Amino acid sequence: MGLEYAVWGAWMPVLAARLLGPLKFSGKQTGWIYATLPLACIVSPLIAGQFADKWLNAEWILAAAHLAGAVLLCLAAVQTRFTPLFIIMFLYSVFYAATLPLVNAVLFANVAQVGSPGRVFMWAPIAWAIAGYFLTGWRWVFKTAEKGRDCLFLAAALSLIMAASSLVLPATPPGGAGEAPIFKAMAMLRETNFLVFMVASLIVTGLMQFYFLGSARFMTDIGIPAKNVPALMAIAQAVQAVATFYLLDRLISSFGFKWTLVTGAGCWLLLYMVYIFSKSRLPVIAAQSLHGIAYVLFIIAGQVYAGSVASAEILKSMQALVFAATTGVGLFVGTQFAGVVMDACKRQDKFNWRAIFLVPAVIMLISIVVIVALFKG
Repeated sequence: MGLEYAVWGAWMPVLAARLLGPLKFSGKQTGWIYATLPLACIVSPLIAGQFADKWLNAEWILAAAHLAGAVLLCLAAVQTRFTPLFIIMFLYSVFYAATLPLVNAVLFANVAQVGSPGRVFMWAPIAWAIAGYFLTGWRWVFKTAEKGRDCLFLAAALSLIMAASSLVLPATPPGGAGEAPIFKAMAMLRETNFLVFMVASLIVTGLMQFYFLGSARFMTDIGIPAKNVPALMAIAQAVQAVATFYLLDRLISSFGFKWTLVTGAGCWLLLYMVYIFSKSRLPVIAAQSLHGIAYVLFIIAGQVYAGSVASAEILKSMQALVFAATTGVGLFVGTQFAGVVMDACKRQDKFNWRAIFLVPAVIMLISIVVIVALFKG
């Protein structure tokens, strides 16, 4: 779990600074690069879930996909033009997206005790944070922040380690579903409560892209040195680890899935409000913790909810369906939307950040009202 998210955390928070800075990509082009993973997540997890539920052990798929991903990340690091970088990042994302639901499926298949999943999930933000702090230390010593491609090389190295580690995971063979398991998972959408959950998750997850596309450049624009940005954004993952261990299971047990999800979405709303109204760096730095709490109480809690309503034979396909809807459709639409908003609010290489972050804040508020009114938990 830790290595899976360390790979993602090595490049996702800071690659936008390279694209918008040294490579001079537009907000729309940056949005398309970040859209490669959501695009891949629309289909790739469903295919991987199908294979893992019917034909291949999940750990074998994990090893092969991460090995291919390491090669593609090295190729992406040396690209300076939009088109080849987009193609390579898309191919990489096809492989990486296949692995996202499978690490969850391995967890839920091998850990049945109620309270235990949180103790495994917590290693995702810990590793994400360590990747950020390592990258900042690397930039301090070797002065590589200006080009910014070091994040992709770090992700490639971590992918190689993940590929090797996948081979020693607990054996997770196919569940032996009769008909195509993904169709059984999709049949859950006939239930109103699950449908509301999926639609709300799609929208809220999409709005998260304003954080990923905008935060690094926003922080440098308010005077934070670029070499410090990875470590400061990693505050979110440090807090996420604590929240996963101490809050996730307790909130779900005490208040149910509904109010856990509402609390998570509310943290993102508060984060964007700080971005809009803060006039100094300290509140912006402190607000990074809100992203960590929001991720736990909305994204991870949603994955646990999906796992709780899925039967054993469609467990991997159910996780794949959630990733396809949220990390796939949600993040893709959110990435494109955020890119368009950023370009519309840009004048002579300067972004109107207050106007940019007002957009997700308003939509997030509406989404919270919808969850409160319609989702039964």
